[in-house]
Amino acid sequence: MTASDFQRARTPEAKLAREHAILAAARRLATAHGVREVTVTAIADEVGMHKSAMLRYFETREDIFLRLSAHAWEEWAAGVCDDLGAVSPRTAATGPEWERAVRSIAGVLAGSLVARPLFCDLLAHTPLNLERNVSRDTVRAFKVRAVAAVARVAALLRTLTPLDAEGARGVVVTATSMAGALWQMAAPGTELRAFYESDPELSRSVVEVEPRLTDILVALLTGYAAGRAHST
Repeated sequence: MTASDFQRARTPEAKLAREHAILAAARRLATAHGVREVTVTAIADEVGMHKSAMLRYFETREDIFLRLSAHAWEEWAAGVCDDLGAVSPRTAATGPEWERAVRSIAGVLAGSLVARPLFCDLLAHTPLNLERNVSRDTVRAFKVRAVAAVARVAALLRTLTPLDAEGARGVVVTATSMAGALWQMAAPGTELRAFYESDPELSRSVVEVEPRLTDILVALLTGYAAGRAHST
């Protein structure tokens, strides 16, 4: 499809179809090349539109990726809640049984994030730039969806652990924030990662996201639970 073939949408249904096509194109490009590398022009070319025509549907490049990020938050929350459903209900915050439960919960959270590379990439870019070049209404719409996703996962964590509401929310926010940061440090599939791996002196620069994030979350869950026990 060429830009000349892509006629302007005339109905609400056609407009929605155009938006979906733009989002799908941006998702394909970001998955293949990383969010940082994808330009408005590249998205327009991928979907078969002039850039100026595409910007009738979204404010900016950042608007497109913020919409993808909101959807990714909701998809992740649904998926990780399903995964956490297999974890045994809460136990006392001491002893081997609790340690196993903590390791299981942390592993599920970390694994669910690493299994979603585009989400990890978006998590890093959202506070750095995606929220910076859009309207406040757009930021608010995104934040409402992301906050609801955090609340959904945190509510389930409270059924599996002795954490209070603030502690459970802290675990979810830390998990997602660290996933974004570690993903950028890990640089999977890039020339930089290959360079680190090829130079013995730089081997400590190689970041394995899932085990690193799991260890962080084990420590966080353990600490929050211990603090909760001492305060009651």
